[in-house]
Amino acid sequence: MNKRRILIVDNNDELRVLLEQALGKLGHEVIVTGEREQALGRDDLDSFDLIISDLSEAEVNGKAISELHRKHLVTPLGEQFHGPGIIKAFKMGAANYPRSPYNHDELRAIVEQTLSHKLRYLDDPTVLSHFHEKIEFELPSDLGLMNGVLEYLQERVAKLGLIQPDRSNLFVALDEAFVNAVKHGNKNDPTKLLKITAELSPQEASFTVEDEGQGFDIREIPDPCDPANLFRTSGRGVLLIYNIMDEVEYNAQGNRVKMVKRPDGRVEAQLVDPNTPDDKHA
Repeated sequence: MNKRRILIVDNNDELRVLLEQALGKLGHEVIVTGEREQALGRDDLDSFDLIISDLSEAEVNGKAISELHRKHLVTPLGEQFHGPGIIKAFKMGAANYPRSPYNHDELRAIVEQTLSHKLRYLDDPTVLSHFHEKIEFELPSDLGLMNGVLEYLQERVAKLGLIQPDRSNLFVALDEAFVNAVKHGNKNDPTKLLKITAELSPQEASFTVEDEGQGFDIREIPDPCDPANLFRTSGRGVLLIYNIMDEVEYNAQGNRVKMVKRPDGRVEAQLVDPNTPDDKHA
């Protein structure tokens, strides 16, 4: 097993210690810090195989953020995060992981242990109604990593009361999006990255899945509702995603899909405004 360099930036003292111990026991070099200024002062971020950070754009107090830190360390926030409320961020980036011989089991153990510990240190139930969270994953195209990510995201959405896990098909829709991106977009090539973004609030959960493939034209997918295509599997995943999510939107290239889920029973599924010229909608 290769010894990996892992950087953990987190303001929870207990969680930092647990992650340092857990990942250290796997044989990796783990560097931890809770100091924001110290983390933002590092210029060696490209030397790490994996970076785990809870540092958001809101915590830099308007200071300029270098592209290096924005890429690896700081979670950017959109307009929906600028209002009142409690902001949380979580970023796990493994952009440099495939540069050494790729080890599927090694990275899966890191991802699953990290997410398992992270789930234990997130929520004060009294503030969930004012909660806004942005989560970013940038991982090699490996379906073996996705189960841990799926379970983590579903648990986060359930905590906010957006779904009831035993009654929701959210897991199925996200799984379809991940499989499509890994298998059809990146062709199962672990040197190509899969970027997963979740923006969560008590009102809705938005998920974006982007691969590094050539994309596709959503209009060319055979209509799976047409009897002539009854036995064709092409397009069924897209239809499944659309039926589960409240909004589904593809970019013009077809290598990025955005999916929105609102509280169960609150709204019927609908398409987003089709007038955006750069997007294609399911």
